[in-house]
Amino acid sequence: MSTKVHNNIAEKRYELTLEDGQKAILDYRLEGQRIIFTHAEVPPQWEGRGIGSQLVKMALDDARQQGLQVQALCSFVRAYIARHPEYHDIAIGFGAKSTE
Repeated sequence: MSTKVHNNIAEKRYELTLEDGQKAILDYRLEGQRIIFTHAEVPPQWEGRGIGSQLVKMALDDARQQGLQVQALCSFVRAYIARHPEYHDIAIGFGAKSTE
C-alpha cells in the first residue's frame, strides 16, 4: 500500500491514495499561522487498518515542519492528538497557546 501522503493545496486537503485508487482525505483550512483540520475520511473498506492515523500523523508532521499551530475540529484528529502527546505543543487545546 502507498504510504505517501500528498498535500493537495488546491483542494486544501491531505490525500493518501490507496491500492484500489480510492483516497483517504484530511480536509483543512488555513488561517494565518494556524491549520484547522475539519474532516477526515477513509473509504469504509479500508477502515480499521491505520490509514486514518497514518494520514493524520503525516499532516501533523507537515504542520510542525511549516511552523503552524494546529486546531482540530475533526473528532478523529482530536482523538489522535490526545493519544499522541508529542503533538500537544503545536495543538491548540492540548498545550499550544493560540497566537491570535
